[in-house]
Amino acid sequence: MDTSPPVDLDRALEAAREGDEEAFRTLYRQVQPRLLRYLRTLVGQEAEDVASEAWLHIAKDIGSFSGDIDRFRAWTATIARHRALDHLRYLQRRPTENTPHGHLPERPAPENPENQALDTLSTQAALSLIACLPRDQAEIVVLRVVVGLDAKTVARIVGKRPGTVRTAAHRGLRRLERLLNDVGHPV
Repeated sequence: MDTSPPVDLDRALEAAREGDEEAFRTLYRQVQPRLLRYLRTLVGQEAEDVASEAWLHIAKDIGSFSGDIDRFRAWTATIARHRALDHLRYLQRRPTENTPHGHLPERPAPENPENQALDTLSTQAALSLIACLPRDQAEIVVLRVVVGLDAKTVARIVGKRPGTVRTAAHRGLRRLERLLNDVGHPV
């Protein structure tokens, strides 16, 4: 169980806008996991590369950003989406053969390895199910449920009306519920 004190993300955001690197790292640690999950629905295994490109853009432009932490999350999701779409367009122009890499990135050990492993497995299972949805629904479900954005914000990101976003999210969640019931998992 995490016993660290809660982080004031609005204060960290203000400090990061003023150039505080530690505050930017705090924002990154808070936003990156959800952003990566979102990007995995868009670009799959290349999510980390796309996220890196997005964070370069975010770091470059954070000084000109204005808004609270919720708008920051929406802003980062928008930037990540644009980088993902650019990446997909690039792949369509230049298809490449995926080569497996034998190198695993070094990461610090989690505080509680058992809980971290269970969280990872359940997250991977959920994202696998979400990947069964049509692309638009999957993207909207991840932005609404995983990233935690409201319908109006998601609508701005994906270029749809809020009502359309709510409907797509509802239909996607209903479809996920049916998929879960089909494989024998209670909801």
